[in-house]
Amino acid sequence: MTPPEREEAQRRAAEELARAGYATESLPDRLWRGFQQWLGDLGEFTPGGGTVGPVIAALLLILVVVAAVWAMVWLSRRSARAHAPESGDLFGGRAMTAAEHRLAAESLAAEGRWAEAVQERLRAIARDLQDRALVDTMPGRTADELAAEAGRSLPAFADELAAAARAFDDVAYGGVPGTSDAYAMMRELDERLRVARPVAL
Repeated sequence: MTPPEREEAQRRAAEELARAGYATESLPDRLWRGFQQWLGDLGEFTPGGGTVGPVIAALLLILVVVAAVWAMVWLSRRSARAHAPESGDLFGGRAMTAAEHRLAAESLAAEGRWAEAVQERLRAIARDLQDRALVDTMPGRTADELAAEAGRSLPAFADELAAAARAFDDVAYGGVPGTSDAYAMMRELDERLRVARPVAL
């Protein structure tokens, strides 16, 4: 026979569960409550009166937490990579010829978009130097790396190449507005580099 106190407790529990708040419990809350109940049941399972159940429950809980943290870190890194700008890659992942970069630069300059024009003109220089085997073809190359390597093949242009790399970085990553003078400098350097000959190694 059920004691009166227990019947009263069951009645009160039934009334509490019948309230609207429980009726509208969200799916994640129900899943979380079910998971907690499962862990509790697992912890109470002790074959032969031992402590295997609580240990397994604790290990499973640790594994779940570690997996959740790993998933959040992985997703955040993936999202950051997907939305990050090409911070350093000279070509920005695009494959264009030197002539195409020059054409794009001239078009941007005609529109007064000097920062983008400066970037495209340095890309034209880089592609031309690669095509002439004056620098190695290296994916992900930065403007500074290009200037340093090209300066070894064309030492007379080393200082100008370094200045061009700084101008590229300034407008691409430093928020410095481009100017017609900066573009004219880059275009003139490009024209002279096209006919330059490397020093003998």
